[in-house]
Amino acid sequence: MSSNELEKKIIESYRKDEKMMILVFAQWCINHDLDPEQLYKKAYPEQPENAALKEAMELTVPKEEAGDIPNDTLLGVLSMFGNEDLAFLVSEEIQRIDSL
Repeated sequence: MSSNELEKKIIESYRKDEKMMILVFAQWCINHDLDPEQLYKKAYPEQPENAALKEAMELTVPKEEAGDIPNDTLLGVLSMFGNEDLAFLVSEEIQRIDSL
């Protein structure tokens, strides 16, 4: 395998993992009656509309049909992909939800 092929495989794997992270974020939001697009926009107001988030929204299910996504799992995945601003807002939402 050439280094170019290896590089392409690594990039493809990263993109798949990133899509999974976005889906986990979107489903967690749905499970907690939050709008994933609004929360994302609040974290990254300078970014244009996120096409991957739109795709993930189409794959989410109603919270009644979804499995539980632990808060720590979501925060870990967001941090792993460098989404610190989004992880911070999610942490705030977790605190707000826990205080209800």
